[in-house]
This record gives sequence, C-alpha cells and structure tokens, in this order.
Amino acid sequence: MTTVYLDGQYLPIEQARVPVLDRGFLFGDGVYEVVPVYDRRPFRLDGHLTRLRASLEGIRLADPLDATRWREAIDAIIAAAAWDDLGVYIQVTRGPGPRDHAFPQQVHPTVLIMPLPLPLPSPQAVAHGVAAITAADTRWARCDLKTIALLPNVLLRQLSVDAGCAETILLRDGWLTEGSASSVLVVIDGVILAPPPSTQILPGVTHDVVLELAGAHGMACAYRAISEPELRSADEIWLTSSTKEILAVTRLDGQSVGRGEPGPVYRRLHALYQTFKHEVMRGGGAA
Repeated sequence: MTTVYLDGQYLPIEQARVPVLDRGFLFGDGVYEVVPVYDRRPFRLDGHLTRLRASLEGIRLADPLDATRWREAIDAIIAAAAWDDLGVYIQVTRGPGPRDHAFPQQVHPTVLIMPLPLPLPSPQAVAHGVAAITAADTRWARCDLKTIALLPNVLLRQLSVDAGCAETILLRDGWLTEGSASSVLVVIDGVILAPPPSTQILPGVTHDVVLELAGAHGMACAYRAISEPELRSADEIWLTSSTKEILAVTRLDGQSVGRGEPGPVYRRLHALYQTFKHEVMRGGGAA
C-alpha cells in the first residue's frame, strides 16, 4: 500500500481525492518538487525546499507549511514507502475555487506529498551513452519556476520518445537552454560549460552537485551562453537530473557527439559522482 500526505492527512493513495474545482486541475495553477532519497535519506532537502519556496513565491502563493512541518511530512512518507531509494514528489496548488482566472479571495492550498520509484540509467546507457534530438524551446518565459503546467515539456519530451531518443535538447533563438526534463552541460576543449542561470532555465540540484564536484577536483568549469553551433560541435554533451544523474549524449540529431562514445571528462566525473553518492548520499556525510 502506498501512503500519501494530502492536506494534513496520511492515507492510501487510492483514497486520496482532490476537488474538481482545484485550480491545479483547472489551470495548472501550482508548483512541484521531487526530492531524491537514498537509503531513506533525503538528499539536499534544504536545497529542494528552497527551490520549492522560490517557485511558490514566483506564482504568488504563500508557503503552506513551515520547515519543521515539511520535514515531518516528508520523513513520514519516506518511512512508509516500499523502497529504500525513492523520489518524494511534492505538489502545491492554489486549491479549490470558482473557475475564474483571477485568484480566489480565500486561498486554501492543496498540498500533496507522495513516494515515487527512483529509476536510474541502465548500465548500458552509462557505458555507451544515449541519443538525443534538438527542438525549438517553445515553453513560457518563466522556466525557472517549477510549475505543474508542463504541457510544453510533455510535448517536447514526446518528440524524443517518437524518435527513439532519451531526451529533447532545447534551443531558444539559437542558444542552448536545457532539456525537456533535464539540465544540459557540454565540454569544449576540456572545459565543462553550463548555460548561465536565467528565467529560461530551471535551477538544477543535481546540475549544481556535478559542477561542485568538478570544481573540487580541479576540473575547469564555466557558466556562459552556448550557441547552437557550439552545442553541435561539442566534444561531450551531458544530461543531469535526479533520475539521470549524469548521462552522456553520444548522438545528437543522428550525428555522433565527439567520438560517439562517453568522453574522458564524463567518465571521470561520473566516477566521482558515484563515489559521492556512496559516501555522502548513502553514507550520510556532509553534502
């Protein structure tokens, strides 16, 4: 039985119900967060809750729980989950109200917390990399907010599914932004490059861990705009997310990336990430 938290109650997921007038259902008026959990330890929970609060502030919705209540509810869901490794999904909507675009006068947010399996890349994907395609970034102008209005991401991600690829890498006006469901890093002349933070890119917790590890081990990193020609000619391209961890893209739009196999910078950083995961994420050391 899967236990979820819904508006202060813990109940089986089959019994969880949300009103049809909930603005999340009617308008996609809400935000979400996913916290990876290893050996029942939430990873960088403070960072994920900070991003959640930033998204809430961005849509002008007050945080419905304080830090203590968030932690208590998340810990309870982890304890009741069927897996030691999981993702904790958090969703907050503006709650029920009349079907009117304007905010309701009385706001009663809907808060859902539930466990999800935490799928990770297959050994084959890690060893040989994955294929990706590119597409125009047709999403809205506030991609830095992690909102539940994900239809543009869904349509862009489906393009890669239809093409038999792992991800759709997005370009806006000729510049790299991110993937439909991941952050994107590239390696050019041995330097790990990331597009600079902006309203067009969602801040990534795994993305930040990867760059922190690289910097801590003397690997050259920089934030700067990455053009479409630079993306297509990059020595290495990586995807990062809680479920992808670090994954090399070895084919882009049917063309080989670099030598068509995971590159040396990727292999080194992937090994560092796995050590970090074992010693810190699972071992409970300082993250």
